[in-house]
Amino acid sequence: MTRGTLEVLLDDASKLKDTDFFGKMDPYVIIQFDNQKRKSTVARGEGKAPVWNEKFTFDVEYPDNTRDEHHKYELNLTIMDKDMFSRDDFVGESTINPTDVLSLGVKNRRSEIRVSSAVLRNKIYSGEIRVRISFTRKGGNADDKANYLGGWKQ
Repeated sequence: MTRGTLEVLLDDASKLKDTDFFGKMDPYVIIQFDNQKRKSTVARGEGKAPVWNEKFTFDVEYPDNTRDEHHKYELNLTIMDKDMFSRDDFVGESTINPTDVLSLGVKNRRSEIRVSSAVLRNKIYSGEIRVRISFTRKGGNADDKANYLGGWKQ
């Protein structure tokens, strides 16, 4: 297994379907990778075209043998609208498969891609979300292994 860090830069969204009757939406994003979950800040009053420019990191274990397909790698982005006096509204969601960026990062120590993904609500187009995804491999060279002593670096 190769270990590394998956970094997700949540840029912005556009053309989101408005869930508020009065005023503008206050969207935020829940980002989930494997069993790790992160939440963006609320883009107060930004409506259908919010901008976040926030960075999130996730720990990743990626198989050295690419034939190991027991694990499904998905990055799930769920867009919600923050409400004051009621439950937050579901705006839409998008699923991105980061397998290419992971495998390239394992091979080259680092890789990065930009993704513009459709946001769906009940399988109907509900806008776009833009993210940048990078993977940086941890360790892996002879110096790292030579200086690594049971959890401590020399």
